[in-house]
Amino acid sequence: MSSTHCGNSSAKMSVNEVSAFPLTLEQKTGFAFVGILCIFLGLLIIRCFKILLDPYSSMPSSTWEDEVEEFDKGTFEYALA
Repeated sequence: MSSTHCGNSSAKMSVNEVSAFPLTLEQKTGFAFVGILCIFLGLLIIRCFKILLDPYSSMPSSTWEDEVEEFDKGTFEYALA
Protein backbone atom coordinates (compact mmCIF):
# COMPACT_ATOMS: atom_id res chain seq x y z
CA MET A 1 0.00 0.00 0.00
CA SER A 2 1.23 3.40 -0.80
CA SER A 3 0.49 6.33 1.44
CA THR A 4 -0.53 9.48 -0.38
CA HIS A 5 -0.20 12.88 1.19
CA CYS A 6 -3.20 15.10 0.52
CA GLY A 7 -1.76 18.56 0.85
CA ASN A 8 -3.67 21.57 -0.33
CA SER A 9 -1.22 24.26 -1.25
CA SER A 10 -3.95 26.86 -1.77
CA ALA A 11 -4.98 26.57 1.89
CA LYS A 12 -1.52 27.67 2.98
CA MET A 13 -1.42 31.35 2.04
CA SER A 14 1.17 33.76 3.22
CA VAL A 15 0.33 37.25 4.46
CA ASN A 16 1.39 38.78 1.15
CA GLU A 17 -0.97 36.53 -0.79
CA VAL A 18 -3.92 37.37 1.48
CA SER A 19 -3.32 41.11 1.16
CA ALA A 20 -3.29 40.67 -2.63
CA PHE A 21 -7.10 40.30 -2.46
CA PRO A 22 -8.47 43.70 -1.41
CA LEU A 23 -11.95 43.92 0.05
CA THR A 24 -14.70 45.18 -2.20
CA LEU A 25 -16.95 48.05 -1.19
CA GLU A 26 -19.76 45.64 -0.34
CA GLN A 27 -17.47 43.63 1.93
CA LYS A 28 -16.20 46.75 3.69
CA THR A 29 -19.77 47.98 4.19
CA GLY A 30 -20.79 44.57 5.51
CA PHE A 31 -17.91 44.46 7.99
CA ALA A 32 -18.65 48.01 9.14
CA PHE A 33 -22.33 47.18 9.64
CA VAL A 34 -21.53 44.01 11.60
CA GLY A 35 -19.04 45.97 13.71
CA ILE A 36 -21.62 48.63 14.53
CA LEU A 37 -24.14 45.93 15.43
CA CYS A 38 -21.60 44.25 17.74
CA ILE A 39 -20.89 47.56 19.49
CA PHE A 40 -24.64 48.21 19.89
CA LEU A 41 -25.16 44.69 21.25
CA GLY A 42 -22.33 45.19 23.73
CA LEU A 43 -23.85 48.45 24.97
CA LEU A 44 -27.25 46.79 25.38
CA ILE A 45 -25.72 43.92 27.33
CA ILE A 46 -23.91 46.35 29.66
CA ARG A 47 -27.12 48.32 30.20
CA CYS A 48 -29.11 45.15 30.96
CA PHE A 49 -26.54 44.01 33.51
CA LYS A 50 -26.64 47.44 35.19
CA ILE A 51 -30.44 47.20 35.44
CA LEU A 52 -30.21 43.66 36.81
CA LEU A 53 -27.66 44.67 39.45
CA ASP A 54 -29.55 47.79 40.60
CA PRO A 55 -33.15 47.72 39.30
CA TYR A 56 -34.50 50.50 41.53
CA SER A 57 -32.08 53.17 40.32
CA SER A 58 -33.70 53.19 36.87
CA MET A 59 -37.21 53.73 38.25
CA PRO A 60 -38.55 57.30 38.54
CA SER A 61 -38.98 58.68 42.04
CA SER A 62 -42.56 59.81 41.45
CA THR A 63 -45.31 57.26 41.09
CA TRP A 64 -48.67 57.27 39.39
CA GLU A 65 -50.34 57.61 42.79
CA ASP A 66 -48.56 60.95 43.33
CA GLU A 67 -50.11 62.24 40.12
CA VAL A 68 -53.56 61.07 41.27
CA GLU A 69 -53.15 62.96 44.55
CA GLU A 70 -52.33 66.14 42.63
CA PHE A 71 -55.41 65.54 40.50
CA ASP A 72 -57.53 65.22 43.65
CA LYS A 73 -56.09 68.47 45.04
CA GLY A 74 -57.72 70.42 42.21
CA THR A 75 -54.65 71.40 40.22
CA PHE A 76 -56.27 69.90 37.13
CA GLU A 77 -59.79 71.31 37.51
CA TYR A 78 -59.93 72.15 33.81
CA ALA A 79 -59.78 68.42 33.03
CA LEU A 80 -63.07 67.82 34.84
CA ALA A 81 -65.05 70.34 32.80
